[in-house]
Amino acid sequence: MDRAALFDVDGTLVDTNHLHVVTWWEAFRQAGHDVPMHAVHRAVGLGSTDLVAHLLGADRDTERDAELSAAHKALYGQYFDRLPALPKAGELLRRLHRDGWTVVLATSASGAELGALRRAIDADDAITDTASADDVTEGKPAPEPVEHALELAGVPASRAVFVGDTVWDMQAGSKAGVRCLGLLCGGIPRADLEEAGAEAVYADPADLLRRLAETALA
Repeated sequence: MDRAALFDVDGTLVDTNHLHVVTWWEAFRQAGHDVPMHAVHRAVGLGSTDLVAHLLGADRDTERDAELSAAHKALYGQYFDRLPALPKAGELLRRLHRDGWTVVLATSASGAELGALRRAIDADDAITDTASADDVTEGKPAPEPVEHALELAGVPASRAVFVGDTVWDMQAGSKAGVRCLGLLCGGIPRADLEEAGAEAVYADPADLLRRLAETALA
């Protein structure tokens, strides 16, 4: 039976979390909101609307959500031509593809942003499909992005492993019934990832590749 390796992208395969922190912080600042960067960092990994709701609360002016998202998108878009892949990210995906895994990305990115991320990873030959923000009605930590990735891969949850860097990733994967591996390269502490559902935690894609034989992806 086939097996699937599902991957978050931002902070997991591409070193973008802190770019998101700075650009979201600036978007909030321009709109008159004083949101601490550490709070933004903990919210990275949520879809745009959920991130705004998480940081500004239910009593915010929701009519300005789209304006905030557009400001972040414009600020972050300035980096599209130089997004840095994390060490061995592309090599990890190609290795899993050679080993018989169906590789599917599960990300809140879409459109030009997703294209820029895939160019950074430079492993399109190993990626079977992508579950993006355009494909789901609820983003992480809801299980829908992971469940959609499973549908694209054509495998049951019992035959899949999800790799991510945030608590939202671990919660989404756990709710979808897949085994979850956490990476520290997004800046979230090991204990938080484990509490959210990670069965094991590694430093970054290079560390995961180096230790592949001892992981759920063996």
